[in-house]
Amino acid sequence: MPALVLLGAQWGDEGKGKATDLLGGSVDYVVRYQGGNNAGHTVVVGDQKYALHLLPSGILSPGCTPVIGNGVVVDPSVLFSELNGLNERGVDTSKLLISGNAHIITPYNVTVDKVTERFLGKRKIGTTGRGIGPTYADKINRVGIRVQDLYDESILTQKVEAALDVKNQMLTKLYNRRAIAVEQVVEELLGYAERLAPYVADTVLVLNQALDEDKVVLFEGGQGTLLDIDHGTYPFVTSSNPTAGGACTGAGVGPTKISRVIGILKAYTTRVGAGPFPTELFDEDGEALRRIGGERGVTTGRDRRCGWFDAVIARYATRVNGLTDFFLTKLDVLTGWEQIPVCVAYEIDGRRVEELPYSQTDFHHAKPVYEMLPGWSEDISKAKSFADLPKNAQAYVKALEEMSGAPISAIGVGPGRDETIEINSFL
Repeated sequence: MPALVLLGAQWGDEGKGKATDLLGGSVDYVVRYQGGNNAGHTVVVGDQKYALHLLPSGILSPGCTPVIGNGVVVDPSVLFSELNGLNERGVDTSKLLISGNAHIITPYNVTVDKVTERFLGKRKIGTTGRGIGPTYADKINRVGIRVQDLYDESILTQKVEAALDVKNQMLTKLYNRRAIAVEQVVEELLGYAERLAPYVADTVLVLNQALDEDKVVLFEGGQGTLLDIDHGTYPFVTSSNPTAGGACTGAGVGPTKISRVIGILKAYTTRVGAGPFPTELFDEDGEALRRIGGERGVTTGRDRRCGWFDAVIARYATRVNGLTDFFLTKLDVLTGWEQIPVCVAYEIDGRRVEELPYSQTDFHHAKPVYEMLPGWSEDISKAKSFADLPKNAQAYVKALEEMSGAPISAIGVGPGRDETIEINSFL
């Protein structure tokens, strides 16, 4: 039962798409298990760059079945737009499977997301405004619309009525917005049913049968560990569980079937949106990391906040996910610095703290304690083995591995599909 979980070990945007794509040719299924089109993966194949927002990265690997699990929230218009874009570029998308239990992002979820975020003013969370949070809220409040509901007009209408009964009161009386018509929403959602139908499946059954048949299944998280609704920097988090446990609930497989958990680490640190970020840089180094690393959100288009590597966060990710391996990405971006700071601990109110504080207040006050590591100037993009790396680059990788608590089994030395050093096989 070779089941692997691949997830971000920081705040997302670590390069999960590259890692998933690297494994895609060796796995039978790639499964998105949480999130929606608020996440993004960039995959470079030859001279072609693909930006994926909702679809699993494995859709670019021939022979691999991409799956959208029950834990994902699906905006059908975004899904079809993404499928159309891939089809126009000659990518076969016919093998895609979508869980009938996945929840639908409705037009009113998007409206509520944008209106409430705007209403928060200075207390904004930094949501993408794509309806993700309100859709998960509807799911928990048991008024959500699932993919399977599109095939029973009576049930769909009842559920939309139930959801809008409260939302229209809020929109009209609190936010001074127009009420949303039930009939209009139902008509729009029913319009997606026919095209969705060939993809809809009992993905829980499909995946468990695949594992029983010794097929290789890769579970792909949408965001990073520090954006997890339970284990992230709350409230500046996403609305689901991108940590390893989320793969079990979001795809319907038991924890005993997971054989390996791989964390994706960027060689420095970035995050998008609001919230604490101890190593964030506001100087020329931060701007250089942003420029050289191309640090702009795949889905949001927002510039990413940049900072030095944070070993405290990496250790935390190892602990809460039970990581067995790391995939270190964007090592090439650090080429050219004489010395590279690495955050090894925090200073909080005069105390040295080496583990992530559980208190939100403490984390907001955390100041990085840096250790300086020697840099390198040699081009590493053509390196094919660990031994090909400059000595200082090797030392940097080894230091990060020791500080983070799990072996670094692969290293990204460039954006291309073939610009990866594999130290230990993930399979």
